[in-house]
Amino acid sequence: MEPVSLNIGIEEEYQIIDPASRELRSYVQRFIERGHTVLPDQVRPEFLQSQVEAGTRICQDVAEARQELIRVRRSICEMAEQEGLWVAAAGTHPFSSWARQEVSPFGRYPELVRFLQDVGRRLLIFGMHIHIGIEDRELLIDVMNQLRYFLPHVLALSTSSPFWHGRDTGLKSYRSVVFESLPRTGIPLQFGSYADYRHYVDVLLSTHSIDEPTHIWWDVRPSEKFPTLEIRIPDMCTQVDETLCLVALMQAIIAKLVRLRQANQSWRIYRKNLLDENKWRAVRYGIHGNMIDLGKATEAPYTDLIEEILTWVDDVVDDLGSRAEVEYVEHILSQGTSADRQIEVYRRTGHFEAVVDHIVRESKAGLT
Repeated sequence: MEPVSLNIGIEEEYQIIDPASRELRSYVQRFIERGHTVLPDQVRPEFLQSQVEAGTRICQDVAEARQELIRVRRSICEMAEQEGLWVAAAGTHPFSSWARQEVSPFGRYPELVRFLQDVGRRLLIFGMHIHIGIEDRELLIDVMNQLRYFLPHVLALSTSSPFWHGRDTGLKSYRSVVFESLPRTGIPLQFGSYADYRHYVDVLLSTHSIDEPTHIWWDVRPSEKFPTLEIRIPDMCTQVDETLCLVALMQAIIAKLVRLRQANQSWRIYRKNLLDENKWRAVRYGIHGNMIDLGKATEAPYTDLIEEILTWVDDVVDDLGSRAEVEYVEHILSQGTSADRQIEVYRRTGHFEAVVDHIVRESKAGLT
């Protein structure tokens, strides 16, 4: 087996906010123009013009990822402020309507919306993607199969989308519900090999089901651009420390799975429909519900299960230099996720505009 780099890349999708109305603002083109100078090759348009995506450079460890992520976020916020705008980081906007958003005129998006119609136009949602370097393609597929078990646990920590169109949805990740209206989303099925995965992709391409492999939008997938495994399930994290916590936890879980593989061991593979049960519980309750302990076939508090995962990865985090970031899970458990904090602000104030102000403030926390 080839050496595994476990290097890191992070992509975040930001909301562009009008400070007067607190509504989303279609303004991505100016961001792209400014980004060519400030963040060359790191700022990209997203599906709607009120969204902007920014990605880090390749980072060798979590410490470097922290510096790079802060630099990128700070640059995005400064570009917005120079245009008299704000930036917010959360899975949904509390009250803006998808029907009033403009689709980005760039690249593949106009053609994609012609295919997806209103299913695509409704994608007023914001996520984050974590890339972890795995150069061996067979190992990458093996790790992807096993990693599926942990995806709901990671989603629960990231939840930041309780509101939709001025409604409290009663869910902690409504973004997940909206996104799964697209085809080829959710937790993927198991693949027997990289060739098995490529056959699936090739069938979709040859039958004109997709124009390119990136139109497979699973919660985890092999990256087409980089030798990485791309984790796509999290909501957009509001605070930098939350993003880095999820990145460190994903890297640690993957490092542990690689170590097991090197010892001719593996994590047990579970049925997809049971994984989906746990994902629904993460969507509905975030960190405050129960999940299924699939090994024991019993129900257990989410907090107990995530603590078991932290104990399981404890022997790799020091080698990765990410103990502080991984242990930030405890802070999230005690203080709540972004979704929990947004709900508290709304219940206290009764105003969705106050929720937007809260998200904007938290999005800038830790950038100085």
